[in-house]
Amino acid sequence: MAVIDLRTEIKEFLGSRRARITPEQAGLPAYGGHRRVKGLRREEVAMLAGVSVDYYVRMERGSLAGASDGVLDALATALHLDEAERDHLFHLARRSGAPGGPRRRRPAATVRPPLQQVLDAITAAPAWICNGRYDVLATNHLARALYSPLLADPRRPANTARFVYLEPEAASAFFVDYPRIAVDVAAKLRMEAGRNPHDEELIALVGELSTRSELFRRRWASQDVRLHRSGRKRLHHPVVGRLDLDVESMELSAEPGLLLNVYTAPTGTAAADGLALLASWAAGQEKPAPGGRADAGGPRRAP
Repeated sequence: MAVIDLRTEIKEFLGSRRARITPEQAGLPAYGGHRRVKGLRREEVAMLAGVSVDYYVRMERGSLAGASDGVLDALATALHLDEAERDHLFHLARRSGAPGGPRRRRPAATVRPPLQQVLDAITAAPAWICNGRYDVLATNHLARALYSPLLADPRRPANTARFVYLEPEAASAFFVDYPRIAVDVAAKLRMEAGRNPHDEELIALVGELSTRSELFRRRWASQDVRLHRSGRKRLHHPVVGRLDLDVESMELSAEPGLLLNVYTAPTGTAAADGLALLASWAAGQEKPAPGGRADAGGPRRAP
C-alpha cells in the first residue's frame, strides 16, 4: 500500500474516541437501561459539537474534508481529546482536504554535515537525531555508546521501533519501562502516520511491525497517539548499569520532521556518575582509523 487510507484512519479514530466516553463523563443524562453502543451515540456527539447528526455521521465515516477549524475544535472538545489527539484530528482533516491529500515534505533520511557538527559539539551528554519513523540518523559519541544495544543491528539506519517490537528480549532488558515505551512508540508512529500518510517507508515499517509483532498489532489497533515530549528515560546499559536520564526532544525548524534528542542528568547524581563512566567506556571503544582519527561509526559490542 503506497498511502494510508485516510477515510479508514478517520473512521477508526473518531469511533474509538467516541466509544470511550460515557454519557456521565460528557455531562449527559444516561436515562438508565441498557445502551446498545459503547460510549456516546453519534447523535450525542453531534449535539455536543453543535453540528447536525448527518454531518457528524459523514465525518465519522471518514469525510473531514472542508471541516473548519471551529468545527474541529468543537468536535475535539465533545470527544474530550487531549493535545496529541486534537493535533492528530487536525492532521487527518488537513491531509484529506484535497484529492489524494496534500503532500508534505518527505522526512529527511540523512542529516546535513552542520547538524552532525552540532551533535559532535555536545560532548557531555548523549545526543542524537531521528525522524518520525524512529530512524536513528545521526549520533554523537556518547549516544553511540548509550544506544549500543540498539545500534548493534547491522541494518542502517537503525530503528528504535524495530528494536522495541522485533527484539523484545533485548529491548525489555535495555528499557526499564519497556511496557510504557512500547505504548509510546506505537502511538508516536500513529501520530506520524496522520502527519505524513504518503510516506512509503513509514507504511512499510508499519506493515513489517504488524506482520511480525502481535504486541504492535494490539498497540496500533488502539488508535492512541502521543507527542514527542521531554521527560524521563530509565535505561539499563549493559556496561554501566542503570541510568535515569532527563530527555529533551526538540523539533528542528530547518529540517521538518527531524528531532534532536539530548539526554542529561543532574550533577552529583548516580546517573551523572553513570554518564561519566559511559564516556570513559566510549573513549575506549572508538577504533583508531588511518591518520590517527577516531572511527565515527557505532561502538563495538559490549563485552
